Amino acid sequence: QVQLVESGGGLVQAGGSLRLSCAASGRTFSSYHMGWFRQVPGKEREFVAAISWLSGRTYYADSVKVRFTISRDRAKNTVYLQMNSLKPEDTAVYYCAADRDLDGKYDYWGQGTQVTVSS
Repeated sequence: QVQLVESGGGLVQAGGSLRLSCAASGRTFSSYHMGWFRQVPGKEREFVAAISWLSGRTYYADSVKVRFTISRDRAKNTVYLQMNSLKPEDTAVYYCAADRDLDGKYDYWGQGTQVTVSS
């Protein structure tokens, strides 16, 4: 079992920045993919970014490419999402997730953290 706890959400003006953190604990996840997703009420959950815990290779949704950066600190068992040039349409609950089998089906999820971008 893997536990994921997100933090760092909040209210920011358009054009501002936030950094989300996802602290992971539990069984070893050294070969997992870690991802960030977001969801707005009434809409489907949307992929934002992912990173290979082992290699550090990153993946991004086109809507956030260039503006967002995913990274991981293996010593701290933490994944980050640096969000710059935020837009009102980035407003959502952001979730951290872990893909154990590297099949794109995320097996473990955090509780989410709210990000609100005001115009």
